[in-house]
Amino acid sequence: MPNWELKNCCQHDQVVFLSTTGVFTVLILVLWRTVLLTPFKLITVFLHEASHALACKLTCGDVEGIQVHANEGGVTQTRGGVYWLILPAGYLGSSFWGMALILASTNLISARVAAGCLILALSANCIHVSGGCLRKYISWSSLSILFALSFEQWTLRGLCIGFIIFLAIIWVLQEKTTVHILRYVILFIGVMNSLFSVYDIYDDLISRRVNSSDAEKFAEVCPCPCNGVAWGVI
Repeated sequence: MPNWELKNCCQHDQVVFLSTTGVFTVLILVLWRTVLLTPFKLITVFLHEASHALACKLTCGDVEGIQVHANEGGVTQTRGGVYWLILPAGYLGSSFWGMALILASTNLISARVAAGCLILALSANCIHVSGGCLRKYISWSSLSILFALSFEQWTLRGLCIGFIIFLAIIWVLQEKTTVHILRYVILFIGVMNSLFSVYDIYDDLISRRVNSSDAEKFAEVCPCPCNGVAWGVI
């Protein structure tokens, strides 16, 4: 039987974890609209869009491209797949990745694995973006078009490269110095994703209405008589 009395709560590590999570939550909410959080917000947008892409792949569709914009917006271009599963995957994916990263931060080994997976995902996406631009350049045989495509994808490519370098530096500091902050960085990214999954719905559907939001599109394809706001709440 579970012990609901919590007589021995909480151990030192638990207190540190809960306190740090609380501090990160307050810090993120206070600094939400500042440029300090922009790189982390763009990473959450990337994971949001990557969740759409993953849902598309899992339902036998094709992903034609992922875009992350400097204004913190994003687009995933898909073909085929189960559309009513792909649409909510962004919101749910942000929440899932937030949970996974928060749990990974509780152990150094799992934090290393999480950091490694982030680096691999960002590296693969950076190669895909660059390769896509190169293929279009070869196809069109135009330097001006290559420049335009490269400029269009600069945000995502720069984000990927910048965060790969950032995580690599944190990893080296973790392994070679006394600055052991890898777990806290993974926790911060996890908390950021968890908050973003809720804030994104609030921003798109309550504080302002965005007809192109995932929830509004889901309301269009779902036979249930719910509007976008209702699906956002659900």
